[in-house]
Amino acid sequence: MISLTETFSFPDNSNIDWKTVILGFTVGQFLFETYLDYRQYQVFQKRSPPASIKKEVDQETFDKSQEYSRAKSKFSFFSSTFGLIQNAIVIKYDLLPKLWSFSGVLMAKCASILPRAWGGVITHSIFFIFTSQILTTIIGSPLTYYQNFVLEEKFGFNKLTMKLWITDTIKTIGLSIVLGSPCIAAFLKIIDYYGDQFIFYLMGFVLVLNLVAMTIIPTLIMPLFNKFTPLEDGELKTAIENLALQQKFPLTKLFVIDGSKRSSHSNAYFTGLPWSKQIVLFDTLIEHNSTEETVAVLAHEIGHWKLNHLPKMLIMSQGHLFIIFSIFSSFIHNNSLYNSFGFINEKPILIGFLLFNDIFQPMECILTFGQHLISRKHEYEADKYAVDCGYDKELSRALIKLCHENLSGMITDWLYSSYHHSHPILPERLDAMGYVSTEKISIEKKEKVEEEKVEEEKVEEEKVEEEKKEEKSD
Repeated sequence: MISLTETFSFPDNSNIDWKTVILGFTVGQFLFETYLDYRQYQVFQKRSPPASIKKEVDQETFDKSQEYSRAKSKFSFFSSTFGLIQNAIVIKYDLLPKLWSFSGVLMAKCASILPRAWGGVITHSIFFIFTSQILTTIIGSPLTYYQNFVLEEKFGFNKLTMKLWITDTIKTIGLSIVLGSPCIAAFLKIIDYYGDQFIFYLMGFVLVLNLVAMTIIPTLIMPLFNKFTPLEDGELKTAIENLALQQKFPLTKLFVIDGSKRSSHSNAYFTGLPWSKQIVLFDTLIEHNSTEETVAVLAHEIGHWKLNHLPKMLIMSQGHLFIIFSIFSSFIHNNSLYNSFGFINEKPILIGFLLFNDIFQPMECILTFGQHLISRKHEYEADKYAVDCGYDKELSRALIKLCHENLSGMITDWLYSSYHHSHPILPERLDAMGYVSTEKISIEKKEKVEEEKVEEEKVEEEKVEEEKKEEKSD
C-alpha cells in the first residue's frame, strides 16, 4: 500500500538551490498579482458607471468611488512591493536562522519564569513566532498608519484615534500570545507525535479549532475591541425577531456593535452554535438603512445558514488542508531545504512549514480561483433566498446604499475579480436579482438628509430650552 507521503514525495536533492526556488516563486506571484492589479487599475480609470446601475448612482458618487479604488490600488501596489523587498532581504541575508537563534537566546533568558516543562523546540518555536510577529508589526506600522490615518481619512472612513490604534495593536499581540501559544504547541506536538501519519489528526485539530474560534471570538474576544449593546426594543428588533421566527432561525441574542468608532464602513453578521445564534449589527448599518432594508440584509445572512453554506465551506477548507498537509509531509525531512536556509544542525518543523508555504504559493494561487468561485456562488444563492422571502426591492436598495456608503468598486476586470473577489460586485448582484431601477442615490441627497436631520435636532433642542425657561418662570 502506497502511503500519502510516498504519493506526494519530493526528492531530497542537495543540488537544489531552494533560496532561488522560493525567491522565484515569490517574485512570480508578485508579478502575477501586479499584472492583475494593473488590469483592474485600468478599469478604475473609466469615467462612466456600468449601464445596469447608471440610474442608481450619480456621476459624482461614481467618480468618488473610482478615486477611492485607485488610491487603494496604489497603496496595495506599494505595500506588496514593500513585502517583496522584505522577503528578498530575509532570504538573501539568512535572517531566518539569525532570528531563530535570537528567539532561542530570549527563551533562555526567560527560563527562570517559565514552567519547567516548557523547553525544547516547541517552546523555541513559540518564541520565534511571536518575536517575528512583533518585529513585523513594528516594521509594518508606517503602512498601517498611512492606510488608516491618510488614505481612509481622506475619504472620510477613518474614525480611529491614535490611542485606539495603539491599544488595538497591543491587544492583538497580547491575545495572539495568550491564545496562539497553546495552538502552535498543539500543532507542532501532533506532527512530532504522529510522524508521517499526522495529516488527518492535524486536519481534525484545525477543524475543532475553527469551531471553537467561531464560538469564543464573537463572545469573548471581540468585546475587548468593541462595545456590544443589546438592540433596543422597537420596530427593528420586532421585525428581525419575526423574520427569525418565520425562517426557524435559532436567534437567541441581538447586538449592536459600535463599529463607527473605528470606521464608517457598515456590516452585519451572525455567530454561534447551530442551536444558538447571535446577530450582530454595526451601528453604521442601522444608521444608513431603513428597518426593511436592514431586515433584508439579515435575510441574506439567514440564507447562508439555511442553505448550509458554512458547513460546505468547512468541508472545502478541510479538502484544502488535506492538499497542504499531504504535500507538506514530504518536506518535513527534506534536509536540502533546511540546509539552504542555514539550518544545518537543527530542522525545526515550524521553519519547514513556513518555507513550504512559500513553495506552495503557485498551487495556492490556483486554489484561490476555485474558492472564490464557490464563495460568489454562495452569495448569489443567499441573495436569491432573500428575494424568495419577499425582500427583493429592500435588499437591492440596501446593497446600493452599502456600495454608496462604502464607496465600493462598481466595475471590475473579470480576471482580477476571479482571483480577488469572494463577493460579486453590485451590478452583478442586481442583475442576478432582476432589479429594476426606481430611484437615484446621490451624495447630494445624502447630504440633504443629513442637513435636515441636523435642523430637526436644533429645533428639538430649542424647544427643550424654551420649555425649561417656561418652567423656571413658573
